[in-house]
Amino acid sequence: MNNSKRIKAGIIGAAGYTGGEMIRLLLNHPNVSIAFVHSRSHAGQPISKVHQDLTGDTDICFTDKLQQDIDILFLCVGHSEAKQFLTSENINPATRIIDLSQDYRLAANASIDGRTFVYGLPELNLDKIATANSIANPGCFATAIQLGLLPLAKAGIIREVHTTGITGSTGAGQKLQETSHFSWRANNIQAYKSLTHQHVSEIMESLSSLQPTDHKVNFIPWRGDFTRGIYVTSYTDCPLSMEDAYALYTNYYSGAIFTHISHDMIHLKQVVNTNKCLLHLEKEGDKLIIHSAIDNLLKGASGQAVQNMNIMFGLNQDTGLKLKAVTF
Repeated sequence: MNNSKRIKAGIIGAAGYTGGEMIRLLLNHPNVSIAFVHSRSHAGQPISKVHQDLTGDTDICFTDKLQQDIDILFLCVGHSEAKQFLTSENINPATRIIDLSQDYRLAANASIDGRTFVYGLPELNLDKIATANSIANPGCFATAIQLGLLPLAKAGIIREVHTTGITGSTGAGQKLQETSHFSWRANNIQAYKSLTHQHVSEIMESLSSLQPTDHKVNFIPWRGDFTRGIYVTSYTDCPLSMEDAYALYTNYYSGAIFTHISHDMIHLKQVVNTNKCLLHLEKEGDKLIIHSAIDNLLKGASGQAVQNMNIMFGLNQDTGLKLKAVTF
């Protein structure tokens, strides 16, 4: 695209965590202007009333009106709400869409009214994203787990995988519930959706696109005593030596802007408030252990959506995403 022309963006569902992150990113994106920020429940209010950290940064108010004269629409809504929105609203076919819900991530559900959504994991589908009209942004856990496994699947050597991941309270969304109360989360941890988490289906679909043979991902997620970030540990049988495993991962991610291989053990503070994924490998006997860490609201949601937008409009992937980690 002509970099002098600003991309006109609209945001649906802008009062939640991912919507707030989207506003922050786009306000500071050199090639984007925000045309509208949509929220029926907060229509007419300044967005700083909800996202108080934006006080002094913008005078934009929430609206319950939709503008059609935009280049891209971000759907920062809950699961099943994206499909309801697109079914009920007449969106200009030329408007590009990035959906952050899970409604269009699987191939069987990827089409609606002439639109076909491309699965938006740049480290897997870069070329398809570049020519896409609509993107299904991956899930947060799915992103962290897949980035740890894609090189093995590409090499055709992935076997049954066991993985455990822990996420912060923002992964549960902004709506208050028992397990997101401070008094419940503080000094606490809990497993949930053991072996039944919704992100497993998209993980399996991505891995199968690289290695069609049978394999299984056994995933147990955990709720953690912190606000943002995801840390995942996966392990599987692997014939590679430690040196060869690192070579495989380094080669696969040689062109990746945000996914980096570390020879030192990683931790969450390295990635929180960034669009990065860090990976670290260990080898014990015949088991390869892969640790991965991301910020669930950025590389796991809004940051990856902006990365996808950059690819779609021919911008550098890191435009507007050169963010600093909060390490202390």
